[in-house]
Amino acid sequence: MAAWGVHPSDLFDPAILLMLLAVVLGIGWLRAAGRTGRENARRARAARRGEDRAERLLVDLGYSIEERQAVRSWPMLVDGESVQASVRADLLVTRDGEIFVAEVKTGGAARVTLPATRRQLLEYLLAFEVHGVLLVDMEQRCVFAVEFPAVAIEAVRY
Repeated sequence: MAAWGVHPSDLFDPAILLMLLAVVLGIGWLRAAGRTGRENARRARAARRGEDRAERLLVDLGYSIEERQAVRSWPMLVDGESVQASVRADLLVTRDGEIFVAEVKTGGAARVTLPATRRQLLEYLLAFEVHGVLLVDMEQRCVFAVEFPAVAIEAVRY
């Protein structure tokens, strides 16, 4: 028997091995969860700063901010059954009597050639019933009006 009270052959006991494995996995999970939480918080702060800067840019370009983190529900039919979907956009803005959804992006996500960005803008156009969608690229400090000519939309004013 070793000085610390465990015989070396006891270390291969399945119960002890399972306990050690659980402790190691638990520690790893806690460390990963902490990193993920910190990373999500960092991303949220960066997104909020980007949206604040985007608001200033849009106002400088003559837009008025009408709503932040705007949420809309819109119906879909799935096998004939009505299903409500919810969508959240960064900003609703107006200019010259027209209303737009403005989506704020930083870095490479500001490219409309990315399928996720393109789908997001198209969904906003359909769900919000606006005159158009704007892509606000905070890396370039540019606002792009994105149109989908194949989609005929009659804008509904609030």
